[in-house]
Formats: sequence, structure tokens, C-alpha cells
Amino acid sequence: MNPYKIFAINPGSTSTKIALFEGGEAVFSSNVSHDSRALKQFKEISAQFDYRKETILEELKKAGVTLEGVDAFSARGGGLASVDGGVYAINETLLEHARAGFSVKHPAMLGAQLADAFSKTYGGSAFVVNPPDVDEFSDLARVTGWKGVYRESRIHALNQKEIGIRYGASVAKKYEEMNLIICHIGGGISVTAHKKGKMVDSNDIAQGDGPMAPTRCGAIPVKDVVKACFSGKYTEGELYEKITKTGGLVDHLGTSDAREVRAMMEQGNTYAKLVYDAMIYQIGKYAGSMAAVLEGNVDGIIFTGGISHDGYLVEKLSGMLKFIAPITVMAGEFEMEALAAGALRVLNGEENAKAYTGIPVWNGFDVQ
Repeated sequence: MNPYKIFAINPGSTSTKIALFEGGEAVFSSNVSHDSRALKQFKEISAQFDYRKETILEELKKAGVTLEGVDAFSARGGGLASVDGGVYAINETLLEHARAGFSVKHPAMLGAQLADAFSKTYGGSAFVVNPPDVDEFSDLARVTGWKGVYRESRIHALNQKEIGIRYGASVAKKYEEMNLIICHIGGGISVTAHKKGKMVDSNDIAQGDGPMAPTRCGAIPVKDVVKACFSGKYTEGELYEKITKTGGLVDHLGTSDAREVRAMMEQGNTYAKLVYDAMIYQIGKYAGSMAAVLEGNVDGIIFTGGISHDGYLVEKLSGMLKFIAPITVMAGEFEMEALAAGALRVLNGEENAKAYTGIPVWNGFDVQ
């Protein structure tokens, strides 16, 4: 049994998931809630650091859990320059970018800060694992029909990479040896081509790309977006919310909960069925396009994320995609396990921790 103790940290909008792993197994986990009124007092996300840290320590004390003897603190990370996939040792450059939100302002920025602080107090290493800033796109995947506008990698990188590694282990192959299409189907939806361990193409889950999702509009005709921008009906903020928070199932049906939508369907709501089936159709269509990216050489298609628990969705999608490659369902999210597994790979010598340089892996093309 692996003797290492790993403490995993995954900050979200109004909570922080924490878990203590011993011997590769979770021995304690909690989703620590943060008072939304307290969070609103902070003008910057990084200003929440002390409040979140104390709230986490209070939760640990209440549960009788100590961080003494932890070998590594492993965080989701965020707000960094674009990086290759992997495990990164937290250094001063990484912390500087996390505090400032170099690429994006999101609570995930606090992950590296918390891991570093706990490491300095209790000992042990501090890492971030496959942060949202992972960008392994091929150059062809970046180019659009608008000069100067490029597609960027914003994917459920942490869960997608973990799923690829776990699937490889299940078929006695290395993730880096296979071509996979992984569909993360949850509140956001990312459909990604994994080519020999690299996420070479996907949809941007934050900028209105890909399939519609429970809270996101997905790709829609640009002309209609331009009309909406100049209609006077929406503020800039409202339009951004339509893209990332109030689009998709929320806009059509008033809920982001797929279980509620399925209940509507079972009660005979034909419009709910149309919208849900359209979302499934769009996921399948994007997955098919990723098969083309991989030139038809696909070892497996995997459905993950919370909505992959829905047998109706799995059956519909499988019907669309089974001609391409075998289908595997790995429902749910494995982010906390992924944080622990990444740290363990480094501690076991199976993988080297990378040094964060702050230099983006891609920073535009030389335009003639």
C-alpha cells in the first residue's frame, strides 16, 4: 500500500472541496461552504485567501483531522499562463500569476495559494495538477475565419486527463499510447480529441463554443449575437451571462438540472424532450468531428461528468457514435482523485514535476 498522505484542494465559487488521501484512498473529504455575503466583501478573488484558509482549518478541526505529516498539498490551480499538461511544483512565478489572475479571474486561482501556505506551515511539497490553463491544441485547431481571433483551450482538463489515464489502465495501455474522444458532460460540456496524451482539439467551454450545455449557450450563429449586442435589450454583462450562466437548458427550460428535465420529459413535456435531445445531438456531432481530427484512428470514446449517469443520454449518444469506437461510461467527476493521483505520480517517481516559467505555451502566430 502506498504510504503517502496527500491533501487535495479544489476551490469553487462559494465552496472549497478538500480531501485527505492516505495510501491512495480518501480518508476524509468535505465540500467547505463559504458564506456568499462574506465573499462579497472582497473586491478581488485573491483577497478571499485568509477567509477561505480559516474556514478550511475550522472544518478540519471540527472533524478532528490534522495536516501534520502530509507529504504533498495538491491543488487545482488556475489563472496561469497557458501550460502543457502535467504536475507543476508551485514556485514564486506561479504564485504571482495565481494571485493576479494572469489569464482569468476565477476562484481556482486560490488553489495554488492555499497549497503553498499549508505546505509552508505543515511541511510537504506543493503542486498544481492539470490546471484549467492546460493548452495542448494543434495550430490548425486555433485558426478561425476572423484574422486575429483564435480558438483557445478551455477544457475540463483535470477530469479529462484523469479519465484518460484511468481508461488506459483499464485496458492495460498508457494514456500516451492511445487516441481517445472524451466527452465531459456536466454543467459545462467539453468534447475533446486526445492524441497520444495531448488534448489537441476541443470546444471552448467558457466562450460560447461547442454543444449547448445546462447553463451555456454553446455555438450559435454570430449574426444573431451581433443583433443582440445592438438591440438595446441586454447589457454587456447580461450577454456574458447568457454565454456561461443563463444559456442552454436554463434559458429554454428554467433549470440546469438534467434530472428535472428528464422528469419533464416523463410527464409528457415535448419541448423539454426536443431541447434535451438537441443537446445530446450536438454533443454527438462534436464528438464525430473529433473523430475526423484523429483521422478515424480512435481507440475509445468515453462519457464522463455528472450527466453521464443518465441512461437515456448514454443510449442516444452511443447510438450516434458506436460506429466510430467502443463506448465506455465513467460517470461523475474525479477531480479530487486526480489531484491526489498527480501528486502521487511525482512522489513515486513515475512523473517529474514541471517548473512553471510563466511563458505561455502559445502566444499567437507570426501574421504576414
